[in-house]
Amino acid sequence: MTDAPRLPETRRLYQQIADRVRELIHQGRYPGGSRLPPERDLALQLGVSRPSLREALIALEIEGTVEIRMGSGIYVCTAPARRPGLAVAMGESPIELMQARAALEGAVIALACVHATPAGMGRIRDSIEAMRLDIAQGVGVLAHDRQFHVCIAEMSGNSVLTSLVGTLFDERQSPLAEHLRARLEDRPTWELALQEHEQIYRALLARDPLAAQAAMRCHIQAASDRWYLT
Repeated sequence: MTDAPRLPETRRLYQQIADRVRELIHQGRYPGGSRLPPERDLALQLGVSRPSLREALIALEIEGTVEIRMGSGIYVCTAPARRPGLAVAMGESPIELMQARAALEGAVIALACVHATPAGMGRIRDSIEAMRLDIAQGVGVLAHDRQFHVCIAEMSGNSVLTSLVGTLFDERQSPLAEHLRARLEDRPTWELALQEHEQIYRALLARDPLAAQAAMRCHIQAASDRWYLT
């Protein structure tokens, strides 16, 4: 009896791009202390999208290969702190997670419109007001952001969908997503997110599934754009 052939490891796209940039550095194309080309130029050189390249550069910064200096550029570290295997623990691609969330939560909110209850709507409203207070006080908003999305899923009446919504949302706490959030989220971006939550709530209140789906998908797309089009 022979062993079944082992399938090759599937590496995420941002990891593959990080491998290519790392190889260019090791080959001396970009020596320690030098600045990499701007994102747009490097993306064209590698034949990849800017969002995927940005994820790769964030991964390289976390492992200590490059340093991203806002307003200045991306520099190769003179003595990279090699941490083998760290990329495996960095999490899923945030842009792919946002795409998955838009597809999932767009469907979930249609069910929530059908099964909406005064109690469920009250919990969603409470999460919005709690998020508003978080923003005003300058404290962490993520917990009440999560509560908003999970409360909508709970109102769908499907526990599996609720679990999936929570699981995908929690990927925002992966090292890769945390790094993006720390650099690109601030009070103005959270105020925009709050406005989008209120628009979603109004569509739910009107029991309009098409408007609710559109508002949810626009919200998640806008959140993704705030990470990748900045």
